[in-house]
Amino acid sequence: MNERIGNIKALIPFFVFAVFYLGFSIYAGDFYSVPMPIAFLVASATALMLDRKKSLMDKVDIYARGMGDINIMIMCLIFILAGAFAAVAKGMGAVESAVLIARDLIPDSLLLAGLFFVSCFISLAIGTSCGTIAALTPIAAGLVAPMGISPELMLGTVVGGAMFGDNMSMISDTTIAATRTQEVAMHDKFFMNLRIVLPVALIVLLIYVFIGSHSAHEVTNVAFVKKLDILRILPYLSILVFALLGVNVMALLFFATVFATLIGLFSGIFTIGKAFSLMGQGMMGMSETLIVAILAGGLLGLIRYNGGIKYMLDGIEKRIRSAKQCEFGIACLVTIVNLFTANNTVAIVIAGPIAKELSAKYGCDSRRVASVLDTISCVIQGMIPYGAQILIACGVAKTAGLKISSLGLIGHLYYPMFLGVFVLIWILTHRQKKVNSSC
Repeated sequence: MNERIGNIKALIPFFVFAVFYLGFSIYAGDFYSVPMPIAFLVASATALMLDRKKSLMDKVDIYARGMGDINIMIMCLIFILAGAFAAVAKGMGAVESAVLIARDLIPDSLLLAGLFFVSCFISLAIGTSCGTIAALTPIAAGLVAPMGISPELMLGTVVGGAMFGDNMSMISDTTIAATRTQEVAMHDKFFMNLRIVLPVALIVLLIYVFIGSHSAHEVTNVAFVKKLDILRILPYLSILVFALLGVNVMALLFFATVFATLIGLFSGIFTIGKAFSLMGQGMMGMSETLIVAILAGGLLGLIRYNGGIKYMLDGIEKRIRSAKQCEFGIACLVTIVNLFTANNTVAIVIAGPIAKELSAKYGCDSRRVASVLDTISCVIQGMIPYGAQILIACGVAKTAGLKISSLGLIGHLYYPMFLGVFVLIWILTHRQKKVNSSC
């Protein structure tokens, strides 16, 4: 069923979620005091109480359809596969071997910078931040104790690099959605985007070099790398290799899980029964992440039906008067939709057609609009505490024995923060050449 006319009351559940989750967490001084599924459940109950003209069962039906949205289910499948892979890889010693190799090849002072660079490269190759985070988080978690670096900083490095590739990769869903909705060539958008992200990536890389040189602990008596260590990291390397061949992220994670299991079996590290047990533990370790994703999908379904998203879109369009305002309005549009959908690809798909119409009306460069859509969506997606990227990072870290809150991680996401500031400056300082509105 299509959404109705714009209605500000439809946004009430989102504000209830924000007040309930942030309010109680700040009051308690602990962001673990309120589990995120509880906050979404309270917001969902609020959404179900709106629109008294419809029966409760009709509203539950809308909510359930949102929960079962294909994008939500695909996301959940990625969560499950990521949990299984992380647990099996850890169980067969891949994390310890990767840590040992990283410690042997990269100086302590450059470890953060190196981890950020690797995260950027892998995400650029595989076109998905989720797959990159699932593969690198266990390694980052294993480096926390020996390096004496805070877990939030270590994971923030991985998430930041992952969002670089999500924004820039030719095979990324966000790139495909942005270029298709704006009808521009991928390479044109890539080079336009490069003007935004390259300076930011270099600045953040230097920041990590500086932080690493002042915080890393020099550790002596590091063991030598053995042949078994090389064998153990092959599942991680296989993700990169097959990603370069364009293999789907779900297929990558499934293959890597099987590959890690075979290495563990033939190396005598564990039995087949233990391997299955590890997979189950890894999947169950992602249960909170799955619940949040499903509840968020249901909440979005009701908000969309009640006209919440339509209200936001109408409000932004009324305030546009020039090309520069148009680009800024598009940035605001995709930001708000992303906050409600918690999915940057979906946000671009929703905002893209409207952005195309507005850019044609005000003579904006379609390449710039595509870059704004993609970049801003990746900035927001990489920083919202209930987004897939942060949830995966915290969930996988939990299976590695690290307790990290979503909100605690946000303060260490240097790349998304700097990128957000830079792209806004890029928009506001650009002198748009006048273009015939009929073009």
